[in-house]
Amino acid sequence: MSDTPRAGKPRIATCSLAGCFGCHMSLLDIDERIFELAELVEFDRSPIDDKKKFDGRVEIGLIEGGCCNEENVATLREFRRHCDVLVALGDCATMGGAPALRNDIPLAECLREAYLEGPTVHNPERRLPADPELPLLLDRVYPIQEVVPVDVFLPGCPPSAEAIWQALVALIEGRAPELPYELLKYD
Repeated sequence: MSDTPRAGKPRIATCSLAGCFGCHMSLLDIDERIFELAELVEFDRSPIDDKKKFDGRVEIGLIEGGCCNEENVATLREFRRHCDVLVALGDCATMGGAPALRNDIPLAECLREAYLEGPTVHNPERRLPADPELPLLLDRVYPIQEVVPVDVFLPGCPPSAEAIWQALVALIEGRAPELPYELLKYD
């Protein structure tokens, strides 16, 4: 947490990059404790409160998903600048997850299969998307710690609601999360 004391509740922000939004769904799976969480913290930039931009610095940032394009990288860097503690939430953030399955295939081959030669592709002009509004794909999908420093890793696809709850409570109380094996095992 920040060394600078601030009046009021700690502030939390959340964000999703290249992933499925399952980690946010798992956060919502804390069920009625979402009301308790709302009593403990103030949400800033998050789909939970539909804020798209930061109001200022936050104590805790939860980010799910990896970086598969330039927009993800820019979003992640801006998010990191605003967070005292950054939590990599879920397997996509910590390891690249399912989106990283493309990492063993050259980007040109992925694009060719998706837009030119795939079995369901109808593209008679044989053009690849080139709209300037589309973010450029990276050569591979990167876990977030390869782009910015990460303070806490919470694995799982998605992490359980209980693991997220216990990690958040520890961080709110200024402690490092120490989750029991039972909350992190996937055997």
